[in-house]
Amino acid sequence: MPKYLAATLVTLVVALSGCSAEDTPADNTAPASPSTTAPAIPPTTTTPVSPAHAQPRLAPDPARLADDLVSDERALRNPSTPEAELTQAARRQQVAYRAIGRHPEWDGIIRPRIPADLTAFYDLNIDARRQLATLAEPRDTLPAWRIEPPPPADLLLDSYREAEAASGVGWNYLAAINLIETRFGSVRGTSLAGAQGPMQFMPSTFAAYGAGGDIHAPRDSILAAGRYLAANGFADDPDHALFRYNNADEYVRGVHAYAEALAADPAAFGAFYRWDVYYVTTAGDVLLPIGYAAESPIPVGEYLATHPQ
Repeated sequence: MPKYLAATLVTLVVALSGCSAEDTPADNTAPASPSTTAPAIPPTTTTPVSPAHAQPRLAPDPARLADDLVSDERALRNPSTPEAELTQAARRQQVAYRAIGRHPEWDGIIRPRIPADLTAFYDLNIDARRQLATLAEPRDTLPAWRIEPPPPADLLLDSYREAEAASGVGWNYLAAINLIETRFGSVRGTSLAGAQGPMQFMPSTFAAYGAGGDIHAPRDSILAAGRYLAANGFADDPDHALFRYNNADEYVRGVHAYAEALAADPAAFGAFYRWDVYYVTTAGDVLLPIGYAAESPIPVGEYLATHPQ
């Protein structure tokens, strides 16, 4: 089914290996419970930061990194934070979680500095990051993709809710998959396995579940994902359905973690929506900013020579 070799970011983004809809299910884990709390809707456009290719800079020591992360988490939950500052806070938050995910030896320093009201969100992000990172295969070329602003946030949220009502699959799970697969549709391009669109469907699978829609249209793709997961028993066994979407236990756990964060914290969607696209390479994480476009793979060293990170 939807299968992707992506670096998301998202997600985030990490390289995810694709699989077919006929793969066997994963071991069960407890699913997250959907929330009725409506997430905050960020503005409907994303403005590239300047310089567009620069990654946010983190503090050099874990204790300071933890304190800075807490400050950004507070800013993301403060309704008076200006939009430009929200974007910068979300970008730093994303990079901080990526860095902490790579350094479990920092856990004893960082986690005790996270306030009690933020520890659940922190733990879910670190768990998701570490699970998905195990699926990332560093590459020496950057992909033939285009990176565009994601669709308007309210359009995405309306589509997740519509799909939830029609299929019974929680909006937060659909959003988590959308985040992991293409950073909410920012990544435009066909995967190495041939998957397409914001939810990364193989065309043959979309033909069966897309109800005649457009594989590249956010709403059609999200609704198709809800149908596919429902058809694979999401209501009774979410792990089985998610494993059929991408046959890796780590993928299943990563989706659960982001879905639980989205359901539990109204600020989560707005933060994740502002995240950048990162690609895992042999030279480290490379930021692919809005406006990145490549007709064919680019050697990572060649790209970094003209786009310093």
